[in-house]
Amino acid sequence: MRRRVLVVDDDRLVADTLKMIFTANGFESEACYSAAEALKRARSFSPALVLCDVTMPDENGLQLADAVLREMPSCQLLMLTAYSSNAAQVELHSLRTNRPLKLLSKPCRPEVLLEEVNALLGMDGTGSQAMLSTAGGA
Repeated sequence: MRRRVLVVDDDRLVADTLKMIFTANGFESEACYSAAEALKRARSFSPALVLCDVTMPDENGLQLADAVLREMPSCQLLMLTAYSSNAAQVELHSLRTNRPLKLLSKPCRPEVLLEEVNALLGMDGTGSQAMLSTAGGA
């Protein structure tokens, strides 16, 4: 069974590259470029995990996390940021919601990202989904 990952980042190049990495490693993946688009897509795609940038225009990643948790409580969340100053916001959000949120820094090496996703999804890393392929060096 393939696992579904929804990638959300307002930087299209980042979102599309991450989608390619997941697809090349046996995941079903979709990319969205805003929180509003992502919530709409999540309702029909039913992801096992949402990988989301923290800093985005309009609604940010933490607002999206709240909406996803309300509507899909079993969905796992993994946050990405290029700004170390976002770590405190993510920590406060985790405390407020009583649900830990893992935060990775951008740029993130694909093997580190896949390791974190596999851990969040309860995969042991021995199946094809845990193997790293960067789809031609992407």
